[in-house]
Amino acid sequence: MNAGRSRRAGWLKLLGVSLGAFAFTFSLVPLYRIACEKVFGIRLSQEAQPGAKVAAAKGERWVTVQFDGGVNSKLAWDFRPHQQEMKVRVGQPYETRYFARNAAASPVVGSAVPSVAPARASQYFVKTECFCFTAQTLAAGESRDMPVRFIVDPALPADVKTLTLSYTFFRNDALTARLGTAKGPDAPRAAP
Repeated sequence: MNAGRSRRAGWLKLLGVSLGAFAFTFSLVPLYRIACEKVFGIRLSQEAQPGAKVAAAKGERWVTVQFDGGVNSKLAWDFRPHQQEMKVRVGQPYETRYFARNAAASPVVGSAVPSVAPARASQYFVKTECFCFTAQTLAAGESRDMPVRFIVDPALPADVKTLTLSYTFFRNDALTARLGTAKGPDAPRAAP
């Protein structure tokens, strides 16, 4: 009789753990969306937010995009935008460039985290190509111009006249450590 209760309790625990794992799996999608859109400013959907004012016509509206860049104190890089701002027509593709130089005496891998301000406008700033999509490896003393291609969605709320695109580069300790130990064709390579 005692073995039957123990077995039943074991099955109930197993069932509870299974249901918990199932619920956790379904909660990952909204958590991922929150992390991407709210924390990192990565737009995952093409829908406008309810109540947002939509610009009248695609080609009639201009906004100012400001550019900013910096590095975390652990990363011995110089990093900055080539230009401080540009006027852009909503719905049209544009390109800007950022400059990066490794001031360290050895190769370093860096990862960029973008942000767009104001935060409520971040979903309307669409990056079609960006150095932030992959880790960047710079050899000692190497410098590089890195492009960012973007479009400001015409659905940007009408009261937003200026957007700021900012990047912070962080040292990627795991990939930098692999640079020191990797030999041959498996070593991480610099992104183009």
